[in-house]
Amino acid sequence: MGSAANPEIARTVRTGEFDTNVHDLGRGRPLLMIHGSGPGVSAWANWRGVMPTLAERRRVIAPDMVGFGFTQRRPGQAYGMDVWVRQALDLIDALDLPQVDLVGNSFGGGLALALAIGAPERVRRLVLMGAVGVPFEITPGLDAVWGYEPSFETMRGLLDLFAWDRRLVNDDLAKLRYEASIRPGFQESFSAMFPAPRQRWVDAMTSREADIRALRHETLVIHGREDRIIPLSNSLTLADWIPNSQLHVFGHCGHWTQIEHAARFARLVGDFLAEADAAA
Repeated sequence: MGSAANPEIARTVRTGEFDTNVHDLGRGRPLLMIHGSGPGVSAWANWRGVMPTLAERRRVIAPDMVGFGFTQRRPGQAYGMDVWVRQALDLIDALDLPQVDLVGNSFGGGLALALAIGAPERVRRLVLMGAVGVPFEITPGLDAVWGYEPSFETMRGLLDLFAWDRRLVNDDLAKLRYEASIRPGFQESFSAMFPAPRQRWVDAMTSREADIRALRHETLVIHGREDRIIPLSNSLTLADWIPNSQLHVFGHCGHWTQIEHAARFARLVGDFLAEADAAA
Protein backbone atom coordinates (compact mmCIF):
# COMPACT_ATOMS: atom_id res chain seq x y z
CA MET A 1 0.00 0.00 0.00
CA GLY A 2 2.90 2.36 0.70
CA SER A 3 6.66 2.31 1.15
CA ALA A 4 8.23 1.04 4.34
CA ALA A 5 9.90 4.41 4.89
CA ASN A 6 6.73 6.42 4.37
CA PRO A 7 3.36 4.67 3.98
CA GLU A 8 1.94 7.77 2.26
CA ILE A 9 4.17 7.21 -0.79
CA ALA A 10 2.92 4.47 -3.09
CA ARG A 11 2.76 3.82 -6.83
CA THR A 12 3.52 6.51 -9.41
CA VAL A 13 1.16 6.81 -12.38
CA ARG A 14 1.52 9.34 -15.19
CA THR A 15 -1.63 11.49 -15.46
CA GLY A 16 -1.50 14.06 -18.23
CA GLU A 17 1.46 16.35 -17.61
CA PHE A 18 2.38 15.19 -14.09
CA ASP A 19 2.89 12.05 -12.01
CA THR A 20 0.23 11.02 -9.49
CA ASN A 21 0.97 9.17 -6.25
CA VAL A 22 -1.57 6.31 -6.09
CA HIS A 23 -2.34 3.63 -3.53
CA ASP A 24 -3.47 0.57 -5.48
CA LEU A 25 -4.35 -2.52 -3.45
CA GLY A 26 -6.65 -5.51 -3.52
CA ARG A 27 -8.31 -7.25 -6.44
CA GLY A 28 -11.73 -7.16 -8.00
CA ARG A 29 -13.98 -4.37 -9.23
CA PRO A 30 -12.16 -1.02 -9.05
CA LEU A 31 -13.08 1.49 -6.36
CA LEU A 32 -11.67 5.01 -6.76
CA MET A 33 -11.47 6.92 -3.46
CA ILE A 34 -10.93 10.71 -3.48
CA HIS A 35 -9.75 12.41 -0.29
CA GLY A 36 -10.72 15.71 1.31
CA SER A 37 -8.89 19.04 1.37
CA GLY A 38 -7.47 19.50 4.86
CA PRO A 39 -3.95 20.87 5.33
CA GLY A 40 -1.30 18.17 5.04
CA VAL A 41 -3.86 15.64 3.84
CA SER A 42 -3.01 12.70 1.60
CA ALA A 43 -4.96 9.72 0.33
CA TRP A 44 -3.27 7.53 2.93
CA ALA A 45 -4.00 9.93 5.80
CA ASN A 46 -7.64 10.12 4.73
CA TRP A 47 -8.39 6.48 3.93
CA ARG A 48 -5.81 4.39 5.79
CA GLY A 49 -8.35 3.07 8.29
CA VAL A 50 -10.72 1.65 5.66
CA MET A 51 -8.61 0.81 2.60
CA PRO A 52 -7.46 -2.64 3.82
CA THR A 53 -11.01 -3.71 4.70
CA LEU A 54 -12.49 -2.52 1.40
CA ALA A 55 -9.58 -4.14 -0.47
CA GLU A 56 -10.67 -7.55 0.81
CA ARG A 57 -13.42 -7.53 -1.81
CA ARG A 58 -12.26 -5.10 -4.51
CA ARG A 59 -9.38 -3.17 -6.01
CA VAL A 60 -8.97 0.07 -4.08
CA ILE A 61 -7.37 3.02 -5.91
CA ALA A 62 -6.67 6.10 -3.80
CA PRO A 63 -4.72 8.95 -5.46
CA ASP A 64 -3.26 12.13 -4.04
CA MET A 65 -5.06 14.83 -6.01
CA VAL A 66 -2.69 17.38 -7.49
CA GLY A 67 -1.65 19.95 -4.89
CA PHE A 68 -2.01 17.39 -2.08
CA GLY A 69 0.18 14.64 -0.71
CA PHE A 70 2.97 13.26 -2.84
CA THR A 71 1.61 13.85 -6.33
CA GLN A 72 4.06 15.87 -8.42
CA ARG A 73 3.95 19.63 -7.92
CA ARG A 74 4.92 21.57 -11.04
CA PRO A 75 5.82 25.29 -11.00
CA GLY A 76 2.77 27.39 -11.81
CA GLN A 77 0.37 24.45 -11.39
CA ALA A 78 -3.25 25.54 -11.77
CA TYR A 79 -5.91 24.21 -9.39
CA GLY A 80 -9.63 23.84 -9.86
CA MET A 81 -12.40 21.34 -10.49
CA ASP A 82 -11.57 20.96 -14.19
CA VAL A 83 -7.96 20.10 -13.32
CA TRP A 84 -8.92 17.56 -10.64
CA VAL A 85 -11.64 15.90 -12.73
CA ARG A 86 -9.21 15.62 -15.64
CA GLN A 87 -6.60 14.06 -13.31
CA ALA A 88 -9.10 11.46 -12.10
CA LEU A 89 -10.12 10.57 -15.66
CA ASP A 90 -6.47 10.45 -16.78
CA LEU A 91 -5.77 8.09 -13.89
CA ILE A 92 -8.51 5.59 -14.70
CA ASP A 93 -7.49 5.79 -18.37
CA ALA A 94 -3.85 5.10 -17.45
CA LEU A 95 -4.97 2.10 -15.39
CA ASP A 96 -7.15 0.93 -18.31
CA LEU A 97 -10.35 0.96 -16.26
CA PRO A 98 -13.50 1.50 -18.35
CA GLN A 99 -15.63 2.10 -15.24
CA VAL A 100 -15.14 2.54 -11.48
CA ASP A 101 -17.17 2.79 -8.34
CA LEU A 102 -16.45 6.18 -6.82
CA VAL A 103 -16.18 7.43 -3.23
CA GLY A 104 -15.57 11.10 -2.47
CA ASN A 105 -14.97 12.76 0.90
CA SER A 106 -15.82 16.45 1.41
CA PHE A 107 -13.86 18.26 -1.35
CA GLY A 108 -13.52 14.81 -2.92
CA GLY A 109 -17.29 14.45 -2.80
CA GLY A 110 -17.75 17.56 -4.88
CA LEU A 111 -15.13 16.25 -7.29
CA ALA A 112 -16.78 12.82 -7.46
CA LEU A 113 -20.13 14.46 -8.16
CA ALA A 114 -18.66 16.56 -10.98
CA LEU A 115 -16.93 13.52 -12.46
CA ALA A 116 -20.15 11.47 -12.43
CA ILE A 117 -22.00 14.34 -14.13
CA GLY A 118 -19.30 14.97 -16.72
CA ALA A 119 -18.46 11.34 -17.53
CA PRO A 120 -21.44 9.28 -16.31
CA GLU A 121 -20.42 6.18 -18.27
CA ARG A 122 -17.15 5.94 -16.29
CA VAL A 123 -18.94 5.62 -12.92
CA ARG A 124 -20.97 2.61 -11.78
CA ARG A 125 -22.03 3.52 -8.21
CA LEU A 126 -21.38 6.72 -6.29
CA VAL A 127 -20.68 7.38 -2.59
CA LEU A 128 -20.66 10.98 -1.32
CA MET A 129 -19.41 11.51 2.23
CA GLY A 130 -19.69 14.91 3.93
CA ALA A 131 -19.64 16.33 0.44
CA VAL A 132 -19.52 19.80 -1.04
CA GLY A 133 -21.05 20.17 -4.50
CA VAL A 134 -24.32 21.94 -3.64
CA PRO A 135 -24.79 25.61 -2.69
CA PHE A 136 -24.14 26.48 0.96
CA GLU A 137 -22.75 29.34 3.00
CA ILE A 138 -19.20 28.52 4.01
CA THR A 139 -19.02 27.42 7.63
CA PRO A 140 -16.56 28.96 10.11
CA GLY A 141 -15.02 25.48 10.31
CA LEU A 142 -14.34 25.18 6.58
CA ASP A 143 -13.11 28.76 6.43
CA ALA A 144 -10.62 27.92 9.19
CA VAL A 145 -9.49 24.73 7.41
CA TRP A 146 -8.90 26.45 4.07
CA GLY A 147 -7.32 29.47 5.77
CA TYR A 148 -4.82 27.35 7.72
CA GLU A 149 -1.50 29.01 8.56
CA PRO A 150 1.00 26.42 9.80
CA SER A 151 1.53 26.05 13.53
CA PHE A 152 1.09 23.18 15.95
CA GLU A 153 -1.51 25.16 17.91
CA THR A 154 -3.56 25.94 14.80
CA MET A 155 -3.49 22.32 13.69
CA ARG A 156 -4.55 21.20 17.17
CA GLY A 157 -7.53 23.56 16.94
CA LEU A 158 -8.51 22.25 13.51
CA LEU A 159 -8.50 18.66 14.72
CA ASP A 160 -10.96 19.69 17.42
CA LEU A 161 -13.27 20.87 14.61
CA PHE A 162 -12.95 17.68 12.58
CA ALA A 163 -13.75 15.06 15.20
CA TRP A 164 -16.71 14.63 17.54
CA ASP A 165 -14.87 11.97 19.55
CA ARG A 166 -12.28 13.85 21.60
CA ARG A 167 -10.35 10.61 22.17
CA LEU A 168 -9.25 10.76 18.54
CA VAL A 169 -7.68 14.18 19.00
CA ASN A 170 -4.37 14.35 20.83
CA ASP A 171 -1.05 16.14 20.63
CA ASP A 172 0.64 13.24 18.82
CA LEU A 173 -1.89 13.35 15.98
CA ALA A 174 -1.67 17.16 15.82
CA LYS A 175 2.12 16.95 15.62
CA LEU A 176 1.91 14.36 12.84
CA ARG A 177 -0.55 16.41 10.79
CA TYR A 178 1.32 19.67 11.45
CA GLU A 179 4.60 18.16 10.28
CA ALA A 180 2.84 16.82 7.18
CA SER A 181 1.51 20.29 6.41
CA ILE A 182 4.99 21.88 6.38
CA ARG A 183 6.73 19.40 4.09
CA PRO A 184 8.42 21.22 1.19
CA GLY A 185 5.81 22.55 -1.22
CA PHE A 186 2.79 21.39 0.76
CA GLN A 187 1.68 24.66 2.33
CA GLU A 188 2.60 26.67 -0.77
CA SER A 189 0.22 24.65 -2.94
CA PHE A 190 -2.46 24.50 -0.24
CA SER A 191 -2.51 28.27 0.30
CA ALA A 192 -2.67 28.81 -3.48
CA MET A 193 -5.89 26.79 -3.76
CA PHE A 194 -8.25 28.61 -1.41
CA PRO A 195 -7.26 32.27 -0.89
CA ALA A 196 -9.79 34.56 0.76
CA PRO A 197 -12.61 35.31 0.24
CA ARG A 198 -13.28 31.58 0.38
CA GLN A 199 -16.99 31.46 -0.39
CA ARG A 200 -16.01 31.60 -4.07
CA TRP A 201 -14.26 28.22 -3.79
CA VAL A 202 -17.39 26.68 -2.28
CA ASP A 203 -19.31 28.10 -5.23
CA ALA A 204 -16.69 26.87 -7.73
CA MET A 205 -17.16 23.30 -6.48
CA THR A 206 -20.95 23.44 -6.86
CA SER A 207 -22.65 21.41 -9.60
CA ARG A 208 -25.86 22.63 -11.20
CA GLU A 209 -29.06 21.41 -9.58
CA ALA A 210 -30.43 20.23 -12.93
CA ASP A 211 -27.30 18.16 -13.55
CA ILE A 212 -27.49 16.57 -10.10
CA ARG A 213 -31.17 15.75 -10.55
CA ALA A 214 -30.34 14.15 -13.91
CA LEU A 215 -27.89 11.66 -12.36
CA ARG A 216 -29.06 8.06 -12.72
CA HIS A 217 -26.35 6.42 -10.61
CA GLU A 218 -27.25 4.51 -7.47
CA THR A 219 -25.81 6.82 -4.83
CA LEU A 220 -25.05 6.44 -1.14
CA VAL A 221 -24.93 9.75 0.75
CA ILE A 222 -23.16 9.71 4.14
CA HIS A 223 -22.76 12.44 6.76
CA GLY A 224 -21.79 12.91 10.40
CA ARG A 225 -24.60 14.49 12.39
CA GLU A 226 -22.20 16.72 14.37
CA ASP A 227 -20.12 17.80 11.34
CA ARG A 228 -18.85 21.37 11.87
CA ILE A 229 -16.96 21.60 8.56
CA ILE A 230 -19.63 20.70 5.99
CA PRO A 231 -23.28 21.14 7.07
CA LEU A 232 -25.55 18.11 7.28
CA SER A 233 -28.00 20.06 5.10
CA ASN A 234 -25.67 19.42 2.13
CA SER A 235 -26.31 15.70 2.31
CA LEU A 236 -30.03 16.21 2.85
CA THR A 237 -30.05 18.27 -0.35
CA LEU A 238 -28.05 15.66 -2.27
CA ALA A 239 -30.34 12.87 -1.10
CA ASP A 240 -33.34 14.94 -2.20
CA TRP A 241 -31.93 15.87 -5.62
CA ILE A 242 -30.35 12.55 -6.67
CA PRO A 243 -33.20 10.25 -7.75
CA ASN A 244 -31.57 6.89 -6.93
CA SER A 245 -30.06 7.84 -3.58
CA GLN A 246 -30.09 6.68 0.00
CA LEU A 247 -28.89 8.63 3.03
CA HIS A 248 -27.05 7.39 6.12
CA VAL A 249 -26.36 9.82 8.99
CA PHE A 250 -23.89 8.74 11.69
CA GLY A 251 -24.71 10.09 15.13
CA HIS A 252 -21.89 11.11 17.48
CA CYS A 253 -19.77 11.85 14.43
CA GLY A 254 -18.07 14.93 13.05
CA HIS A 255 -16.47 15.34 9.64
CA TRP A 256 -14.34 12.20 9.94
CA THR A 257 -16.93 9.48 9.31
CA GLN A 258 -14.32 7.13 7.82
CA ILE A 259 -12.12 7.58 10.91
CA GLU A 260 -14.62 7.93 13.76
CA HIS A 261 -16.74 5.00 12.52
CA ALA A 262 -14.21 3.19 10.32
CA ALA A 263 -15.56 -0.36 10.62
CA ARG A 264 -19.19 0.70 10.15
CA PHE A 265 -18.26 3.00 7.26
CA ALA A 266 -16.34 0.22 5.47
CA ARG A 267 -19.20 -2.26 6.00
CA LEU A 268 -21.82 0.24 4.80
CA VAL A 269 -19.89 1.13 1.65
CA GLY A 270 -18.87 -2.46 1.00
CA ASP A 271 -22.46 -3.72 1.24
CA PHE A 272 -23.75 -0.90 -0.96
CA LEU A 273 -21.26 -1.75 -3.70
CA ALA A 274 -21.83 -5.49 -3.29
CA GLU A 275 -25.50 -4.97 -4.23
CA ALA A 276 -24.34 -3.91 -7.70
CA ASP A 277 -21.91 -6.86 -7.87
CA ALA A 278 -24.78 -9.27 -7.21
CA ALA A 279 -26.95 -7.65 -9.87
CA ALA A 280 -24.21 -7.66 -12.50
